[in-house]
This record gives sequence, structure tokens and C-alpha cells, in this order.
Amino acid sequence: MNGILVGVAIYVALQLVLGFAVSRGIRTENDYVLAGRKLGYPLAIFSIFATWFGAETCMGAAGRVYEEGLAGTSADPFGYGMCILLLGVFFAVPLWKRGLTTLADLFAQRYSSRVAHLAAVIMIPTSVIWAGAQLRAFGHVLHSVSDALPLNAWIAIATAVVLTYTVFGGLLADACTDLVQGAFLILGLVILAVVAVGELGGVDAAVAAVDRSRLELFPADSHWLELANAWALPIIGSVTAQELIARLLATRNATVARRSALSAAALYMVVGLIPVGLALCAKSLVPDLEDPEQFLPVLAQQKLHTLAYVMFIGALISAILSTVDSSLLVAGTLLSHNLVVPHVPGIREITKVRIARTGVFGFGVLAFGLAIASDGVTALVEEASGFGSAGIFVIFVLGLFAKVGGPRAAVAALLTGVVAWELFHHLPMLANSDWMDANAPEFARTLRAAITPYEATIVAADYLLTLALAFVAYFVAAAFERRRPVAATVTA
Repeated sequence: MNGILVGVAIYVALQLVLGFAVSRGIRTENDYVLAGRKLGYPLAIFSIFATWFGAETCMGAAGRVYEEGLAGTSADPFGYGMCILLLGVFFAVPLWKRGLTTLADLFAQRYSSRVAHLAAVIMIPTSVIWAGAQLRAFGHVLHSVSDALPLNAWIAIATAVVLTYTVFGGLLADACTDLVQGAFLILGLVILAVVAVGELGGVDAAVAAVDRSRLELFPADSHWLELANAWALPIIGSVTAQELIARLLATRNATVARRSALSAAALYMVVGLIPVGLALCAKSLVPDLEDPEQFLPVLAQQKLHTLAYVMFIGALISAILSTVDSSLLVAGTLLSHNLVVPHVPGIREITKVRIARTGVFGFGVLAFGLAIASDGVTALVEEASGFGSAGIFVIFVLGLFAKVGGPRAAVAALLTGVVAWELFHHLPMLANSDWMDANAPEFARTLRAAITPYEATIVAADYLLTLALAFVAYFVAAAFERRRPVAATVTA
């Protein structure tokens, strides 16, 4: 085992020890899921920042900018930063004042317990897919440190570490380690930026090294619909993420929730520009890289001394750990709190915690399967942001701020959001796939003939189309509800 791998192992072990130490105080579901609702500014700000600043920012976005310049990224840091900003400006206070445990609880209050159950079933896969993206990135980081094992073996080791860390930790452990991990992440990125800029001859030389054609955030040859879709996916698709909302609900009051989100958004934007800026100079720093998602690890390996490299790899691992543990905790919480516990009257608090921990473990295994089956981090993140989120966003906004629509309208929007996304996002790819040509050639030709006239629009605006249909489904169903009164909703 090389010295760098030993350093990484020690860093991870220290994170595990910290997580275990904090987890010893967990007694109730509230302790495990929302840290006893007592997070102050430092823990809340860094937890929101570190939870969202994960593999997509450090590896996926940096890789796309390496290949395509700014045109390759709208999600990070811009889209996701705006998502956190919107959450703080419009949603943090009303959400906190409702006393929720999960976002699905809002749907139980506003619509019905059945709507909450359906929403939980839709949100769980999103968190598991997101966790899969982080596990794949974790495996990439370990593989960049040592190629003694194949990538999938490193992903398996990463999964074992994350499950050990997450099953016992709970949100308070997450928040405490997020504070350490966030600080470590910022330090690691700053060190790498200073060394890389120095290698190029200073700030002026680094700026001069950037090809001006790589600075176009909105390429002239891109259709406005395609650009709008690319920005809508990270902003609208992620503003309802339980990983973020849980941090707001865990704060000690509504003011802390709002200000923490706004501060975390600013921190996210500023720090997120570091990997983007480095990737813009990539052709001068690390030319001809085969795997763009390996840009930051390879850059650090080539430019940093051993100790600084260990610190940087620790920073990448910090970004990944703080995200994946949150995603798995959310999936376990939704399973326990919204799907199992409501059907078991008189269940003890410690049993609720055990159910949530069991769910975390099971979903971790599923996330591992997704990680080894996926082609890359970005593909998983895009699927996580899009799957079912359009319907969730519709019933979230209208449920929080409007009185129109009831349970049937909510169900219509949720189901439409899932079905429309899967059709718009995957049908063109399926119609043109080699598998379809080999196994069902006649059907493939018929399908291509049917969708070809609309394919460009479908591909360019798959999420916007899904969102529009979800809104339409909601209001159509709401109109029928007004004509035929429904039974009073049952809250969970």
C-alpha cells in the first residue's frame, strides 16, 4: 500500500470515528433524522454547502468544462447555486414553520396520506440514483490513487466505507462531519488552484491561457429551448431535494433556516468556480486527457507534492462523503417515516431508528449496483434530477402557496411527471439504440418514423415538456375535483 493510500485511509478513518462519536447520542427518530432540530449557523451553512458540493461539481462539471468550456456546464456551480438561493428566498421559512420531518409530510398535510406515500415512493429512487453517482465518483478517486484494483472493486470498497459511516451516523453526525469536510474541501481546492495558477505563471498568465471561445456560457448556436431546459433541470429539478430540505428543517428556527440557505448558496457559487476555472485552463495544465471526469484528480497528482495531494484527495472524498451519506439517509428516512411507521401504531422510537438504518443499508446496496452499471457520474446526476421531480415540484409549489387542487390533482401531477420524463428522456435513445435494432427491428423503424419529426424538440426540452404536462395534469384533475367534491383528506 503506497503512502498516499495510507493517508487517505487515515483521513477516512478519522471521519468514521467522528461520525460514531456523535451518533452515540441518538435516541429518537427526531435525533436521527433531523439532529434534534438544533442546528445553528455554522453547522447548517456548511452542511447545506457540503451536501450539495459533491461529485458532480468536482468531477462531472469540471470534466464537461474540460471538454467543452463553459458551454458544457449550466448545472454547476450556476444552476445548483441558484437552486439553493431560491430555496432560501422563497421556501425555507414556510417549510420550517410547518414542523415537517420530511417533504412528504407537507403532502400529507396539504393533500392526503396516500399522496405522501406516492411522493415518497417517487423521491426514494432519486436519492438512490444520486447516491450511486457519488459512489462512482468515490471509486474514481480511489482508482486515481492506486490502480492496484479495478474501478468496480474500488467502488465496492467505497460503498462499504459509506455504509459503515452512514447507517449509524444520522443527520447530526452528517452535519458535524460536513463542517470538517467542507472546510477541508475549500482548503484542498484553494491549494490546488494556487499551485496550478503558479505553474501557469500567475493570474494574468492563467487568464491569458484560456481560449476565449471556451468562455461562452450561452453558445450562439444553441436553441433557447435547449438552454432553458439545461438550466431548469438543476434548478427546478433539485429545489425539492429532501437532502437540502432536511437541513433547513433541522435548524433551530426559521430565520436560521433562511439565512443559512442564502449563505450556503453564496459559498457554493464562489467555491464552485474553482474547479470550473481550473478546467478552463485545462489544455495548458493537463492536455489530451482520455477521461475528462478524472481531470481534477490527475491535475492534483501531477502538480502537488505528496502531503498536499493527500489533502486534496481528502477534500474530494469529503465532498463525496457529505453528499452520499445524506442521500442514503434521506432514502432510509422516507421509507421509515412515510411508508412504514404510519402503518405500525405504537412503534417505539428506537425501532423507528432501526427501520431507518435498515433502509439506509438496503438502499446503499442498490446505489452500488447503479454505480457499477452507469457510464459516468454526469449521467446518473441528470437522471436523479429529472426522475419524478417535475411532478414533485408542481405539488410542492401549489401545495405550499395555493389552495387549488386536492389529492386527485396531486396524484395526476406525480404520475404524469414520472411517465412523461421516462418517455421524453429515454424514448429517443431507445428508438436509436443498437439493442432495439437487433431485437425488434420492425418496431424500431416504426418508432423512429413516429418520433423523428419531433425528436429535436423532445431531446432539447425533455424536462420542460415534462414540467408543463405535470402542471396541465394537475389543473385538469383539479377542475374535475371542483365538479365532484372529494372526501376530506387524511393527514399522516
